[in-house]
Amino acid sequence: MYDVVKNLEEVLASLPPGVQLVAISKYHPKEYIEAAYAKGQRLFGESHEQELRQKHIDLPKDIRWHFIGHLQTNKAKYIVPYVSMIEAVDSLKLLQEINKQAAKVGRTIDVLLELHIAQEDTKYGMTPDEVCRLLDDEEWRQMENVRICGLMMMASNIDDRQQIAREFATANKLFNDIKAKYFKGDEYFRCKSWGMSDDYDIACAEGSNMVRIGTKIFGPRIY
Repeated sequence: MYDVVKNLEEVLASLPPGVQLVAISKYHPKEYIEAAYAKGQRLFGESHEQELRQKHIDLPKDIRWHFIGHLQTNKAKYIVPYVSMIEAVDSLKLLQEINKQAAKVGRTIDVLLELHIAQEDTKYGMTPDEVCRLLDDEEWRQMENVRICGLMMMASNIDDRQQIAREFATANKLFNDIKAKYFKGDEYFRCKSWGMSDDYDIACAEGSNMVRIGTKIFGPRIY
């Protein structure tokens, strides 16, 4: 087995105080998750509904699962009964569907709005203007079964660390502006989810308090 425990310990030791680790376990067997769990890790991220469902069934029930991938609207109903957070809400339509499905099972789901800043068309998410339009519309304020807890984003997949830092800094400024305008005094609006295995050090320097790290802990994907 890849040395999950050693890697996890090294990653945790490198994180500044107050930064949460979401261990990205997608494409990795449950044995890897069990190894991390045995060392105290409880927060894991998955991006495929069927894989997540099976792991939820097979693994301890106190694991908090974050859905981190692009979520199709018609898949929301399958994960809403048990997921801890949906990190990548990229449209009002998806937010509406999560609220609807959560109401059916009597839950309130924490979500993050996915921000698209990266210089790549392949990434999902809303532009800063689109995020602000969604919040200006205020329909979300009537949704009793979702709670917007912050923003998530991915930086461009490039070697230019200054560019990556600028993108994270843009996200951090937008978070602060949104917090002041729409969520002033709301303690739950606090999540700044950016930074992955190759750039989480930059992310932490630019305000991130939640990093999504997979490869650095679990190694290359298994399946």
